[in-house]
Amino acid sequence: MILPLQECEQHCCSSKGSGPHPGKDMATPWGAVFFLLMIACAGSTVFYREQQTWFEGVFLSSMCPANVSASTFYGIMFDAGSTGTRIHVYTFVQKAAGQLPFLEGEIFDSVKPGLSAFADQPKQGAQTVHALLEVAKDSIPRSHWKRTPVVLKATAGLRLLPEQKAQALLLEVEEIFKMSPFLVPDDSVSIMDGSYEGILAWVTVNFLTGQLHGHSQETMGTLDLGGASTQITFLPQFSKTLEQTPRDYLTSFEMFNSTFKLYTHSYLGFGLKAARLATLGALETEGTDGHTFRSACLPRWLEAEWIFGGVKYQYGGNQEGEMGFEPCYAEVLRVVQGKLHQPEEIRGSSFYAFSYYYDRAADTHLIDYEKGGVLKVEDFERKAREVCDNLESFTSGSPFLCMDLSYITALLKDGFGFADGTLLQLTKKVNNIETGWALGATFHLLQSLGISS
Repeated sequence: MILPLQECEQHCCSSKGSGPHPGKDMATPWGAVFFLLMIACAGSTVFYREQQTWFEGVFLSSMCPANVSASTFYGIMFDAGSTGTRIHVYTFVQKAAGQLPFLEGEIFDSVKPGLSAFADQPKQGAQTVHALLEVAKDSIPRSHWKRTPVVLKATAGLRLLPEQKAQALLLEVEEIFKMSPFLVPDDSVSIMDGSYEGILAWVTVNFLTGQLHGHSQETMGTLDLGGASTQITFLPQFSKTLEQTPRDYLTSFEMFNSTFKLYTHSYLGFGLKAARLATLGALETEGTDGHTFRSACLPRWLEAEWIFGGVKYQYGGNQEGEMGFEPCYAEVLRVVQGKLHQPEEIRGSSFYAFSYYYDRAADTHLIDYEKGGVLKVEDFERKAREVCDNLESFTSGSPFLCMDLSYITALLKDGFGFADGTLLQLTKKVNNIETGWALGATFHLLQSLGISS
């Protein structure tokens, strides 16, 4: 049921208040914050707006939860990644004072390219955020605008930029926020630490799957593969892992009167698209003008250009050299071999895998695009061989498919040290909620501002 705007504004109200600045220390009492996630996973709905006509007749600006006696509030979280900028508009309902709110729904939209592509045009980059703010205006009642916080957290794409250029982009986005009708907290625009990103995703997934309910510490690890960075997070079960792991790979937090000591690390420069540049040798070359980067991972006939991070690269296949899986794997292996920490216990563990792990598996029909699926690490290698050894005849929307599948295989096996038989649960959603860090970060924001009780 969707109520008219007048009824929505008459009956829906928001808890509001003020509180301390959102903390960055993982020693923050996460129990109260992330208990909300467990409540949220019941009966929630996710809506997507991936095309211009997405919400026509379905989800208008008069959107309001069906239970109009409840207190309703909203949160807007921007995920500024290396390949695109995404907006998440969350709707929360608190049915009675003193009760924890639950997630009523989510609106998701995105634009490409990411902010990092506008490194030399910060005002133009900020306009992409301005366009996405219209999604928030369309989906939040006008009466709630002034008390709805808006925050942007940038990830690896901006971490890779020179600090001066990254800050110029963030300042322009902050100005866009200040001109908007929404609540702009302190530090509303920032670059998020990669490990923080991994921790939030791990907590979100394990709450939504029920793994952290009660006192059980049987959890699933998480793997996230973005364009510029990759994260691994899991709860070690063996003291040997804790003893042999570098200290900066471990972090502790308390929840439900239990202390969790997580293994988590973000590898900047090891995302899928950054790895393409490394495989091509583009990171080792000063200047790209007039230079064509070639690889055994690409069709022999290919001559093309690719723009990443605002830089144009010319690339192509080996016109006379080797081509296929074996020479391609040798190229990607140089990118990861000996450069990542390999905790031994993950060889027998199961992990959730997101982002480009999911996309490349779906692109090659290893999993259903909508439902996801379960794979073994060796399934990526099998598909990589199939694609790479048939480059001349294989049709794909991406000429990088062979390279990407080979890199994912090398990253999992030779980078992290997973066994061939390690199970990976590939998913975009858990209980109809997007996986990733954005929801957890939004709960943390609302709790810190005193908007949720």
